[in-house]
Amino acid sequence: PEMRKALENLGRKNILVNLFNFDFNKVENGKFSDKTITELVKACYEMGKVKTGALIVVEDEIVLTEYERTGIAVDGILTSQLLINTPLHDGAVIVRGDRVVSATCYLPLTDSLSLSKDLGTRHRAAVGISEVSDSLTIVVSEETGKVSIALDGELYRNVDAEFLKNKLAYIQKREQDTSKVKSWRRR
Repeated sequence: PEMRKALENLGRKNILVNLFNFDFNKVENGKFSDKTITELVKACYEMGKVKTGALIVVEDEIVLTEYERTGIAVDGILTSQLLINTPLHDGAVIVRGDRVVSATCYLPLTDSLSLSKDLGTRHRAAVGISEVSDSLTIVVSEETGKVSIALDGELYRNVDAEFLKNKLAYIQKREQDTSKVKSWRRR
């Protein structure tokens, strides 16, 4: 599996584009636009108001292709209406850049015993994916309507819109930490 993943990542990189920096589709201010952050935050709190559960994984440097394949391909520009009206929230939605790439995806569950027993599968999956990747995962609780996020194996519960927006902005502008990627690959 490690060899396959390495070859997939190598095949995904366009060496000429990286050498000459002709990537015209790249977002100027980070990995995704400020509009995407606004739309994500809006969608999460709108879903929370009506207690629609959601699990949204925002991909960072580590590509989540193996989890993306477990779901249904969407490949649509991320808008709050797409997230709210997508009847595909039984699994996770994976966001890459400014696009929703897949929905109903299966994620690994955490084995952490430190998580509260009152948390369900969505929260355990959010922490699980954050343990094996550098993604940020947003969870909207179906029971309470509260929004939580998982990042770097930690769960931040009942966050407000400003906290979520700040964490998304952090991911948007974060540079790749090669030591973190190396330690992830050793697992």
